[in-house]
Amino acid sequence: MIVAALYKFTPFPDPAALRGPLSAVCEANGVRGTLLLAREGINGTIAGSRAGIDAVLAHIRALPGCADLEWKESTAAEMPFGRMKVRLKREIVTMGQPDVDPLGSVGAYVDPADWNDLISAPDVAVIDTRNDYEVAIGTFAGAVDPETDTFRDFPVWWAENKHRFHNKRIAMFCTGGIRCEKSTAFLKQEGIEEVYHLKGGILKYLEEVPEEDSLWRGGCFVFDERVAVGHGLAQLPYTLCRACRRPLAEADTARPEYEEGVQCHHCVDEYSEADRTRFRERQRQMKLAEARGAAHIGADARPE
Repeated sequence: MIVAALYKFTPFPDPAALRGPLSAVCEANGVRGTLLLAREGINGTIAGSRAGIDAVLAHIRALPGCADLEWKESTAAEMPFGRMKVRLKREIVTMGQPDVDPLGSVGAYVDPADWNDLISAPDVAVIDTRNDYEVAIGTFAGAVDPETDTFRDFPVWWAENKHRFHNKRIAMFCTGGIRCEKSTAFLKQEGIEEVYHLKGGILKYLEEVPEEDSLWRGGCFVFDERVAVGHGLAQLPYTLCRACRRPLAEADTARPEYEEGVQCHHCVDEYSEADRTRFRERQRQMKLAEARGAAHIGADARPE
C-alpha cells in the first residue's frame, strides 16, 4: 500500500462543494484515510494502490491553487485505514488563531540535509510543535517539549514561555510540516524575526537523512494504523491504545494495567466503568470483524 501525506494552504471559497467529488474519486479508487477541507485549504493522509493514490492526487492537483501540491509517500504492508473520511473543518490544522495566515508570512524552510547544522548552533532554540503523546515516543536531541495536549494550546504556552528564548533563533518542526506553517506564522506575527522550520517535517527528514547522521531519537507517531515509523520510514513495533489513542511500546502492553482495546497505564484512571464496558464491546466487535476479514471503523487511529 502507498501512504500519501499531504497538505496545501490555498483559498477554497466553497469547500463544501469540493467534498462530494473528492469523496467519490477516493471511493471509486479504493483509497482510504482522512482528508480535511476548509476555506484555508486541504490536509490529510490517504492510502491505497499506486493507481488509486495517483488518481486521487491528480484530482486534488486540479483543485484551485493545488497545481503545485507536494506530498510525502511511504508504504504499509496492509491498508492502514478502516474507511475513507472527507470532512469539512474551520481549519485544516486547528490552532484557534484566526488572524494567523500561513499564506502571508511563515518561517524560513530548511531542507532536511541542512537541519542538523541549524539545530546544532548554540544560538538556536529547537521547539517541537507536536502534542505530548507524539513527543513521548521520539523527538530531536535537545528539542524543547511544550507538553501540549492539543495544538490549540501552543499560543498560550508561547505566551508563558517566550522569555526563555530571548536573543535566540527559533527552529520548529512537526510530523509533516503543516503545524509549522501556522506556528512559524504565529511567531512571526509575535515579532520573532528569525524563525525556521523543517521542510517536509520529520517524515521527510527520516526518509532522507541516513540514520548514522541523524539527530532524531526514537519513533515518529503517524496518524494511521502503523502508529509509528523510524528511519527510512520503516514501521516500528508500537500499537495504539483504543481507549485514549496514545501510542504504546511493546513493554507497555505487558503492564498489568493494560487491557487490549479498553485501557492502558496512561488512561486507567481517565474513564468510568461504563466507558470500559463500551470499549470492551467495541473490541469484541472489532475481533468479530477481523475474523470475517472485514474492517471495523473503530480500528481507525486518531482521525486528525
